[in-house]
Amino acid sequence: MRRLLLLPALVLAGCVTPDVVPTDVARDLAPSGTLRAAINYGNPVLAQRDAGSGELRGVSVDLARELAHRAGVPLELRPYDAAGKVTADATSGRWDIAFVARDPERAKDMEFTDPYVIIEGGYLVPAGSPIQTIEDVDRPGVRIAVSRGSAYDLFLSRGVIKNASFVRGPSPQAAADQFVAERLDALAGVKAVLAEYARTHPGYRVLPGRFMVIEQAMALPRGRPLAARYVREFVDEMKASGFVATSLLKSGQKEALVAP
Repeated sequence: MRRLLLLPALVLAGCVTPDVVPTDVARDLAPSGTLRAAINYGNPVLAQRDAGSGELRGVSVDLARELAHRAGVPLELRPYDAAGKVTADATSGRWDIAFVARDPERAKDMEFTDPYVIIEGGYLVPAGSPIQTIEDVDRPGVRIAVSRGSAYDLFLSRGVIKNASFVRGPSPQAAADQFVAERLDALAGVKAVLAEYARTHPGYRVLPGRFMVIEQAMALPRGRPLAARYVREFVDEMKASGFVATSLLKSGQKEALVAP
């Protein structure tokens, strides 16, 4: 009976990521001796950058700090204002871990964990626009502002949008600026961010529904199998322990959902 009672505890123990990363795994994770984390503050659900000090915070920053702590290495945060710029550097050696949405195109150069946060992709339109539904956006003559290389740009460009056209900006903020300045018909983006914009700008509204579910995950450059395995288990533990949920609330991201 004693042996049977011990079994559940042993099983649970095997599901917990070691607090101290083995030396060979740490070396695979941070070959330079410093964990370089690409932080995309262009998606404020994941990270926010203080306009004055430049300080970065948010769930992706908290995860990077926890991982560096466990690996016993210094952390270097490398800020980006767009996910497309992060993924463009996947083979350049500029970062060791990144926090971007999973996508088949990106998976050619990166390995992904399971998602840790789920958010929605939606559209912002002028308040007086005749566009009323997600389906209404895909019509001839409609111009959609979008951040180049973002998860929603990649998704919509894979045949989802057949009739409308895209106007791409180099970052989410640049796409939003173009949307307003050029009086475009719709702005594609993270729905929670668009909803906050509409709340403070009465001349705009968010369409009901969503055009995609965006799975935010941790990513590593391909060719680091020990690190990839550890980080996958690390993300699972961070979700199960409540770390991700707590971090989201701390950074004010009440609309984001912890991935199952």
